[in-house]
Amino acid sequence: MMNPIAWLLLSLVNLYWVIVVAAVILSWLIAFRVINVSHPFVRSVVSFLMAITEPVFRQVRKVVPSFGGIDISPVIVLIALSFVAYVIQYSRYSYI
Repeated sequence: MMNPIAWLLLSLVNLYWVIVVAAVILSWLIAFRVINVSHPFVRSVVSFLMAITEPVFRQVRKVVPSFGGIDISPVIVLIALSFVAYVIQYSRYSYI
């Protein structure tokens, strides 16, 4: 049986993982002009995803230098989220 707090934390980490991946895919679709940002629904989705992910990406960009126009901050955030999920799962099994 899983600790409810560990379950909640893992669920939030997994949800943020999906949000980061969705923000990356959406930014690619916008960059390649597959999606029109002038549509109100698309604009609201983009603004929601940017409001949720951009503060975290900004903190990572302060530490990690730019690699010739390639933004690797989402990759670092996904690695950090994987590490947090692993720590939560490890702590759950080590205290049984």
